[in-house]
Amino acid sequence: MSENKSKFNELYSIVKRLRDPDGCPWDRKQTPQSLKPFLIEEVYECFEAIDDKDSEHLKEELGDVFMLATMMAYMMEQEGTFTVESVLDEVNAKLIRRHPHVFGDVQISTSDEVVRQWDDIKENVEGRKTARSVFQKVPKNLPPLERAHQLQQRCAQVGFDWSHLGDVLAKIDEEMEEIAKAGNDPSEIEEELGDLLFTVVNLSRFLHIDPTAALHRANNKFVKRFQYVEQEMKRRSHELAAENMQEMDSLWEEAKGTT
Repeated sequence: MSENKSKFNELYSIVKRLRDPDGCPWDRKQTPQSLKPFLIEEVYECFEAIDDKDSEHLKEELGDVFMLATMMAYMMEQEGTFTVESVLDEVNAKLIRRHPHVFGDVQISTSDEVVRQWDDIKENVEGRKTARSVFQKVPKNLPPLERAHQLQQRCAQVGFDWSHLGDVLAKIDEEMEEIAKAGNDPSEIEEELGDLLFTVVNLSRFLHIDPTAALHRANNKFVKRFQYVEQEMKRRSHELAAENMQEMDSLWEEAKGTT
């Protein structure tokens, strides 16, 4: 425990030094707002390392997340808003408070009971207001795919959900027909396509598949197959061009057998 504390203190000292008046010009000009894209990027890098089961890569990316979180907190400390220590104090106290079955004498045996207790403590112990809507805790700035998934999960938790897989598949067919009927109106096509994508997310959720993970996997598969096409076309000294579509399509079918 003391070694971990020492390592965090070292990280804190490095971040503080970078933000000093004679520190790094790039780090000194950053703000929490400017670091948001980097934080999102590092989180997705963590996702990739987890999916790849690459522990060394994950170790590196988790370090970057620690660094960014510490730097953002230190920026608030510099402004006098709150301290890095108070951030840690708050999360430590919250974890202990919301786990009385671990740090107290409450008896709980299932994860569902843990969730119910967590919500009860938030409302009745911490005095947080009950959400006015099931969607209140779904961040508006989530990437659309993740937001659609969370919106649907929230509805499912209160019983608003499909009963059978066939119903979801039928809805997908219905949305496909709506796109075909949309004609040439871009706005209507966009709306119907959005409905189709939303329903496909519903399908993945109904099948207990993370749609982001599924699409990430599909993206990677597509890249590998097309890179095979690229390599073969280059080996044959042929251009990647529409007039060579038949050849590229044939190579694509070959690539499918290798991935």
